[in-house]
Amino acid sequence: MSAEGTGFRRWWSVTVATIAAVGALAALADAARAETGVVIERATGSVQLVDNSKRLPLARVEGLGDLSHASLVFSQDARHVFVFGRDGGLTKVDVAAAKVVGRVVQAGNSIGGAISRDGGIIAVANYEPGGVKLFDAATLALLSEIPATYGAEGKRAKVVGIADAPHNRFVFSLFEAGEIWVADVTDPRQPKVTKLANVGREPYDALITPDGRHYIAGLFGEDGLALVDLGNVDAGAQRILANYGRGGEKLPVYKMPHLRGWAVAQGYAFLPAIGRHEVLVVERTTWREVARIPVHGQPVFVMARPDGRQVWVNFAFPRNDTVQVIDVDRLALVETLKPGRTILHMEFSAGGEEVWVSARDDDRVVIYDTATFKRVAELAAKSPSGIFFQWRAKKIGM
Repeated sequence: MSAEGTGFRRWWSVTVATIAAVGALAALADAARAETGVVIERATGSVQLVDNSKRLPLARVEGLGDLSHASLVFSQDARHVFVFGRDGGLTKVDVAAAKVVGRVVQAGNSIGGAISRDGGIIAVANYEPGGVKLFDAATLALLSEIPATYGAEGKRAKVVGIADAPHNRFVFSLFEAGEIWVADVTDPRQPKVTKLANVGREPYDALITPDGRHYIAGLFGEDGLALVDLGNVDAGAQRILANYGRGGEKLPVYKMPHLRGWAVAQGYAFLPAIGRHEVLVVERTTWREVARIPVHGQPVFVMARPDGRQVWVNFAFPRNDTVQVIDVDRLALVETLKPGRTILHMEFSAGGEEVWVSARDDDRVVIYDTATFKRVAELAAKSPSGIFFQWRAKKIGM
């Protein structure tokens, strides 16, 4: 073969290899952008799997029981989700195969759960009977139970506000007891529990900061919150924002606010005021209130966009057709949206470019561009509530 022919073959081989490499990189980029989301369909006991990069429905998985107050967590590889139903059901769903691969009804009434930092343990918080049960994430076999007993009579309290913490710990609150417990589950069959008493009246929900350092529980029985430094648990709980409602009109509480959802941005924590039309702004270095922002109604979820530039707020009945946006730099409202009837939850894309909003009574999920506030798409869903994307798999407290 001539030198020219040999040169052409070499050129062609390099070109083909280059095209293949570029195609492989493009495929990897598409895979990285692709993300499966899970939408809770509360009225039908089902979840809908969606491709949130393409805004498309993928599949529906049924048979998950009572999802009227359901939440879920992802496995560390994001292959599975563990769904916590109000009927005490713990259901494991294979996201890739779109099917239930495990289910156990482990209590009479449960309110949520968490997955350990090593991904091996599922903790379920129970109202009835009050306590926490630990399960093997692979098999859903029961490993142990932590009864939420308190007082001389050994009553059981409802467990709320459960979150995973660094070093394979779970943190949770006991509603009637006014206590916060920290469980070290390094040995899940014999968990070691540190009990913090007298944290305040009726802790009802909680968040853990994105760095895993602080656990904050809202107090339903009094104005204020309880703060635990998880780097120094023995110091107990510190009361913050005491009497934030002093002098204000006491309003009926139509829906308990939810703290789990990370409202931490640019050195501030943004917290819903119980029964008030306000969002409280707290400086994280001092844990003192620095501002309060009047809003449309009683806040339910107050959630920070991943880049910390915005905070999105939805509201309790009867003003639950509205979502408002707070600009963090200015600590001021910048947008009011009307996505539909009965807005229950919001979820940001991994980069925060979009937010998905569930409009339960319209049977749809509405998607907004967070830069322009334009409605960019809608998806049909059966009474949607919670929306969860796979980026949560690597995050503390999510």
